[in-house]
Amino acid sequence: MLKLLGKSSSIDVRKVLWLCAEMQLAVEHEEWGAGVRSTQTADFLALNPNAMVPVIQDGAFVLWESNTICRYLAGREGRVDLLPATPAARARVEQWMDWQATELNSAWRYAFMSLVRKSPAHADATLLMASASEWNRHMVILDAQLAKTNAYAAGDTFTLADIVLGLSANRWFMTPMERPALPALAAWFERLSQRPAFLLHGKNGTP
Repeated sequence: MLKLLGKSSSIDVRKVLWLCAEMQLAVEHEEWGAGVRSTQTADFLALNPNAMVPVIQDGAFVLWESNTICRYLAGREGRVDLLPATPAARARVEQWMDWQATELNSAWRYAFMSLVRKSPAHADATLLMASASEWNRHMVILDAQLAKTNAYAAGDTFTLADIVLGLSANRWFMTPMERPALPALAAWFERLSQRPAFLLHGKNGTP
């Protein structure tokens, strides 16, 4: 059976759990990570030298990086609805997945660590304000895309892009800070909220 290593509260682990639930894919889930089971052990580092979660084991095949794991699982299951086969349609989905992992994640990191994690290392008010501003700016970009499609991140249908961005949007809504009103994004988030797998692993009270 497919095995997933990573703690349930991790935003990146929840991407994989949400996807598995969407596909009704059985997965053996082991809790690993800070406060649960150390990823600094030799056994874990042999699986992922970055000491990060999630990691999957599919038989002898080991894979890390959450967005890559999502691509692999959708491809393994032949889910072209979630990850299209045609180059242009697939690229559109992957564009928004990569944007989430690079541009969007970089924007929110300081603000989230300060306002939610209460990290003493992230207490600089100027850097906090800059991070919150950048986070909001990126969500405006996503809102404009959703206003254009009037449906989902990459087009008319739900894809992997909505899974990774849905987790990020949930974090944005749950972080105690000022946010602009983004009607297209709010409507999309409500559409996601109709999906049982999102309620279970995305909009589940964890930022």
